[in-house]
Amino acid sequence: MANIYQNAKISLTTTADTVLYTVPANSRAIVKSILLAEDAAGAATAKVTLTNAAGTAFVLDNLVSLSANEKEQVITEPLVMEESEVLKVQAASGNIDVVASILEINREDR
Repeated sequence: MANIYQNAKISLTTTADTVLYTVPANSRAIVKSILLAEDAAGAATAKVTLTNAAGTAFVLDNLVSLSANEKEQVITEPLVMEESEVLKVQAASGNIDVVASILEINREDR
């Protein structure tokens, strides 16, 4: 079993629903934090969702509002994700940088 600490990072410049992180097969993940930061000196809003392996989306935060150059922590407690679950972020407006701190736990013997 291997523990892998990592950051998933994206820069949102369109309103497309964008994958931030997908849990690999034979793994679980613990998301410690999701940080959103507005990076274009204007107001921005975003939505963060978790999609399970069956394709059902669950909203973690539906309307994260950011002022110019502001940052916001989306989750304050660890979030456990199961294999094949997907963390997505969508900017309704503005330019937003997103960073998630993740502990990935691989269950395969190596």
